[in-house]
Formats: sequence, structure tokens, C-alpha cells
Amino acid sequence: MFIAAMVIAVAIGLTVNTLFLNKNRDNSRITGVAAIGGPFELVNHKGETVRDTDYRGSYLLVMFGFTNCPDVCPTELQLITEALGVLGPTAKKVQPLMITMDPERDTVEVLADYVSNFHPSIMALTGSVEQIKAVAGAYKAYFAKGAIDKDGEYFMDHSPFIYLMGPNGQYLHHFAPNTSSEVIAARIQSAVSES
Repeated sequence: MFIAAMVIAVAIGLTVNTLFLNKNRDNSRITGVAAIGGPFELVNHKGETVRDTDYRGSYLLVMFGFTNCPDVCPTELQLITEALGVLGPTAKKVQPLMITMDPERDTVEVLADYVSNFHPSIMALTGSVEQIKAVAGAYKAYFAKGAIDKDGEYFMDHSPFIYLMGPNGQYLHHFAPNTSSEVIAARIQSAVSES
């Protein structure tokens, strides 16, 4: 008898809550576009000054990394290389960018040598520490210089995402580390097909 009374009390409570108390709840849906990305002026691995506007009309794959990265950065660049291969002719609509988070060590020459190991369309970008902080902030990308060891070496801690940006510079999607090249290619193909 007690259990039946409890069940009835809970049912009445839920009914009252649904009918009366939830009337003032805002059930509207939040929509919008993430505020990721923005203007930049950097130097590419060929020594040329480039701006975000130079890439208008292309889909961008933007990643932040550094050439002394032991694992995540080369893995992500290899995934980008493979995704471009999967895309076939559509890859011509994509400009991959690797923006260094270690401009003190990643000179134009170092970047040129590093990206030569990956897809030839990958463009590596550098700039002053202030410029890198600004572009990283625009992409909501975290980075921090680690402690310097006795040999003067250090590690860069950084967020490992790849950002897919549309031809007008708008954020479309981001890929977590180790997303397969097939998934990256499929998402790019879908974005290109929708435009």
C-alpha cells in the first residue's frame, strides 16, 4: 500500500512539474557559428608574407604545432597528407596550413625542411611570438613553452586539433587527434559538396 501511494505521489509531482512549473522554461534552441579563426599576417616556409585573405576561396585545414614535436604533430600532418590523397581532385580546393607555436626555433628554413616530408601543398607558417599568440587566440588554440632543460631544450605543450575552415574563412569543423584520414576526407568532401 505504501509503495502504491509513493508511485501516485511521484506521478502527481511529475504532472504538476510538467504542466505548471515548466511553462516559464525557455525551450528555444541556441544556434550560431563558433567564433574560431580570424585575420592573420605571417610568413610561409618560402619566406613570403601571407595573410588569411590570401587563402579566400580555398578550404583550409589549419593545425598548430612545432617541428620538434615527437609524436602528435607529425602524426597529424601525415593524416592530412593521407586525407588529401583520399580526396583526389577535390584536394585542389584545400590549403593545409601548419602554424608553428615555436617561432623561436621554427625558422623559415627549419619549417621548409620539415614540411618537405609531407604533402607538397602543406604550407608552414611562422611569425613573431606576438603574431603567433594572436592567431592562436583567434583559433582558441592553447600553447605553452615548457621548462628549459640543462641543454637548453624545451617542449611546447599545445592543443592538437585540426580546424576545417570554409572558403570565406568561417569555421566549419574541427578534428580531434588521430581522426582517421578517411573521416577527415569525408568531412571535407561533404563541405565542398554543400557549397
